[in-house]
Amino acid sequence: QVQLVESGGGLVQPGGSLRLSCVASEELDDYAVAWFRQAPGKEREGVSCIRSRAGSIEYADSVKGRFTLSRNTTKNQIDLQMNSLKPEDTAVYYCAASWWYYYCIPSEFSHWGQGTQVTVSD
Repeated sequence: QVQLVESGGGLVQPGGSLRLSCVASEELDDYAVAWFRQAPGKEREGVSCIRSRAGSIEYADSVKGRFTLSRNTTKNQIDLQMNSLKPEDTAVYYCAASWWYYYCIPSEFSHWGQGTQVTVSD
């Protein structure tokens, strides 16, 4: 069973940037991978999802043009570059993996990291 470990969270001012990384215990080329987030009192929501290998990347409308998901196959790693951060981006961010998904929603993903906190505030 693949294990996922996130890093890179922290406190950043509005307009700033952070890069989250998720390192896996095995190659992720054949997995669908994703980033989700959960703010206090809210449901976990999809930020960005990609099916295996050359699949197109999906982004939530709220992060389009600001966030970029990328794969680093040599490091068994996926990253989330977050630019122009807003206070409403504050949440715990999770990476996830699955063999396949139809919709970029939490129930479609079977493997999860422990999460990393991102706080956007003055």
